[in-house]
Amino acid sequence: MWTIIESILWWLLIGLLILTVIIFVGFYLRGAFRDRIVYKVKHAPKPEDDNFPFILASITNSFITNGVITDFWSEPAAIQQARLDAISKAKHTINFETFFMTPGKRADDFAAALAQKASEGVEVKLVVDDYGTKDISDQYWKRLCGAGVDVSFFNDFKWRAPLDYAGRTHRKLLLIDGEFGLVGGAGISDLWDGVEKDDDTQPWLDVEMRIEGEIISILSGVFSQHWTFDDGTADLSKIRFHNFNQKDKKQDEDNSNQGLMLVVPGANPEIRFSPVRAFKYNSILCARKRIWLASPYFLPDQNSIDLLVAAKQDGVDVRILTTSKRSDKKPVYYASYEHYGKLLKGGVEIYEFQPSMTHAKLLLIDDIWATTGSANFDPRSFCHNEELDICSAQPKLVEGIRDTFEKGFAQSKKISYAE
Repeated sequence: MWTIIESILWWLLIGLLILTVIIFVGFYLRGAFRDRIVYKVKHAPKPEDDNFPFILASITNSFITNGVITDFWSEPAAIQQARLDAISKAKHTINFETFFMTPGKRADDFAAALAQKASEGVEVKLVVDDYGTKDISDQYWKRLCGAGVDVSFFNDFKWRAPLDYAGRTHRKLLLIDGEFGLVGGAGISDLWDGVEKDDDTQPWLDVEMRIEGEIISILSGVFSQHWTFDDGTADLSKIRFHNFNQKDKKQDEDNSNQGLMLVVPGANPEIRFSPVRAFKYNSILCARKRIWLASPYFLPDQNSIDLLVAAKQDGVDVRILTTSKRSDKKPVYYASYEHYGKLLKGGVEIYEFQPSMTHAKLLLIDDIWATTGSANFDPRSFCHNEELDICSAQPKLVEGIRDTFEKGFAQSKKISYAE
């Protein structure tokens, strides 16, 4: 009897060792142990320099375009209503891409609004992440498709390439008639209203902006990239190109970089080169007065810790706004907490938002350039997700993001090094 048990245990041990070797070799071949890129810059441009956005765009694979931010929201209820209002205005096309959806009132209201427009003859296309929307039932999608909505699931699991499933679309983008768009970080879930978790009963902190102008052509192309990922067919004739009139051009000349906008799509990120990471790290390197950074999932590497501490030691006001124990991903929160020590010892201020989960992804550089969108300050956004951030010096965005930071700091606990 014991001989049989011993034999089984022996073969189990051998199997475990073989599996361990396979996993190790797999990680080795994928470069898990390679040297990481370290960002170092000489003579970094100042944020107020005219060439600042062009240098930043050229080294981060970002698009430079023009546009106007016509609205900004920092309340979940206002963001949801803004999306529904935008959908109701559609006459020709609705293109929407998102990562996260869960069953509930928000998802139901969203589906009803889309189905109504589809019944009116509006062309509705959705790109939804296969993993991020896994909790939504098949019946939900069938009802939408039955109403005339076209749905494409981004990167569904394939046995032929299982590791590819790690790549997700984390973008949040709504385009209406090729005329205006909404970009932000909020998903379609009642979580944002604070109604699904016992330890998080207040609305989340998040932001969204409304954009018009030439940038919509760029964003339409960004959407088309993922629409064709599986079996969609992109109609490039639907991408409309905008030209500012003479009044707009004159205003841009008077305001220097005020009309410029940078689109950071974060496409095909790798450890070797991540557009989002390059954009955030180089923005930090260029700051002279202020670096305010917000991320719900804050997992800095040694390079970014060094950059933030060095900026603080150079006299820059460096503050981090992140989530508290109310995080929807507790293991990530505790992993984040492990990184606080070196930052706090270096003088960086860290604030944990107390009322609820903060989901806003924000970066403010010297009160001149503001960035927001879908990208977190963590390895997943840097090296695995397809992201979408927008950067601009327009007062509407800068003031909106600064006000959101100040509201967040006022409702946060400032973490001490002693803790």
